[in-house]
Amino acid sequence: MRAWLPSCLSLCAVLGLAACGTAIPDSGSGVGFGDYESYDAQRQRDAALATSQRQTVQPPAGPVASADSYPSADAPSATGAPTAAEIDAALGRTPASTGGVITPAAPAPAPVRSGAVPASGGNNGSISDEQSFEAVSSRESIQSDAQRIAQQRAQFEQAPVTALPDRPQDTGPNLAEYALSTTNQPGQQIYRRGYTSQRKYDRACSGQPSAAVAQRAFLAAGGPQKDRLGMDPDGDGFACGWDPRPFRAAKG
Repeated sequence: MRAWLPSCLSLCAVLGLAACGTAIPDSGSGVGFGDYESYDAQRQRDAALATSQRQTVQPPAGPVASADSYPSADAPSATGAPTAAEIDAALGRTPASTGGVITPAAPAPAPVRSGAVPASGGNNGSISDEQSFEAVSSRESIQSDAQRIAQQRAQFEQAPVTALPDRPQDTGPNLAEYALSTTNQPGQQIYRRGYTSQRKYDRACSGQPSAAVAQRAFLAAGGPQKDRLGMDPDGDGFACGWDPRPFRAAKG
């Protein structure tokens, strides 16, 4: 008995190792699926499911409800809520004759103001009565136009043409005539002058309202030959910065 005891222990150890090992799949059943019969049954089931999903759902057979079977829009509501007819009346809408479609009521025409022609389209809504050909032609004619032109001609008055009044001789020096009689530029000395202080020049010119008034005063006081007022220290004949060139340019 002691002789076969080691052999039994060895056999038990081999059987234990074999039970713990990974089972090797059957190569005859294929890779990734079971036997061929199970695979073929699964394929047929998937094909049947795909075919049933593509079928069109048919409506149930039976009579179709007509429009008369639905409650009327004019019928009073059992809950006390306003009916469709009451809502349409409040919103100014009119139900269509067929189909129960609600169409808006036509807007009321805008009132036409007196003295203006209603716009016939486009952007001429603000056109006046006198500028509208249709409005004018409806009340005017060739004869009325001729009468109106005759009345306007009868009322026309032409003012008589009279001679220009003579210029008074006591108005002082004429600046235009003096400017045209000179040829030198402002600052170009023509006349001899004595010494005139800047203070005297500033006081004399500051007392004049304008250069033109100063030039008249300068000419009336003996200018341009003499400068008694101290307005022309440079001797050009022009007092307090007065410029004769605009008069020359006007003459051309």
